[in-house]
Amino acid sequence: MRLFSHPLLCNYYLTYRCNAKCGFCDIWEKPSPYVDLKEFEHNLLDLKRLKVGVIDFTGGEPLLHRELGTMLEMAKNQGFITTVTTNTLLYPKYSETLVGKVDMLHFSLDSPHKLVHNQSRGVECYDHILKSIEIAKNLGERPDILFTTMDENVGDIELVYREITQPNGLLLLLNPLFQYNAVGGNINSTYFKTLRSWANKPNVYINEAFLTLREMGGNQIDKPICRAGSTTIVITPDNKLRLPCYHLGAQEIPIQNRLYEIWHSKEAQQWIQQEGRLPTCQGCAINCYMQPSFTYETSPFFWEALPSTIKYSLEKWCYA
Repeated sequence: MRLFSHPLLCNYYLTYRCNAKCGFCDIWEKPSPYVDLKEFEHNLLDLKRLKVGVIDFTGGEPLLHRELGTMLEMAKNQGFITTVTTNTLLYPKYSETLVGKVDMLHFSLDSPHKLVHNQSRGVECYDHILKSIEIAKNLGERPDILFTTMDENVGDIELVYREITQPNGLLLLLNPLFQYNAVGGNINSTYFKTLRSWANKPNVYINEAFLTLREMGGNQIDKPICRAGSTTIVITPDNKLRLPCYHLGAQEIPIQNRLYEIWHSKEAQQWIQQEGRLPTCQGCAINCYMQPSFTYETSPFFWEALPSTIKYSLEKWCYA
């Protein structure tokens, strides 16, 4: 049974540019403009009309956009929940412009070991994370540590928890690496067992429905779990609606101040109706689309995801 008849989330790509060169991501290789503020303002009104509740300001590296603080303030004034994930290279410089404007601020971490993390990111950024945590706390912010897990680093969760998140009173978000290009495949059973063992630890978030989906082989096109098109509006830096999701990106439609009308158009809806059913959707388990997909309708995944969602909300906002 569907619980919503409208999109829940907007992944707003402010730019594809990035000041890191992560080995598990190729977005930094893409040429890219920056989101235009006037176009953003108009799209914001249409996102409100579409009943979207959450805007994820993403990239690339979102802090590369000099007007991020302004856009966040505009979104908050319209009642949106906001989220930003950053590698923290620019956070010390722009932290004060973000204060009170980001509901879910995530600092990305790949390893508790400085050399390993810097090698993963392709730049020297480990020290920026530690410095950013200190700055954020002094500003009254409570960022989450987003730890992307894979076979190679799942054994380091304990060290991150004991030495970084717990001493600073932060939430540890365990983000299973999904398959993308040549990375994220061939995960072994010990990996899943280890992640599940952290599900009930205080100040740790892991959506066990992600793990179940991976263990089942990901999305199945004959009985799709993915509701990426229905739940998530993807807007590109050059102001196009990307369908049915960012990663597939089979179609891009210029918005031209008509986001509300375009999303309801026959062309867009035809792509949305193919969500999870296209040949390339077979086996997909991309977390950023599965999270809202699990929420969109009642299913075994909805019920499995619900406890972690409630836990995050309670620990993030009730006991901060």
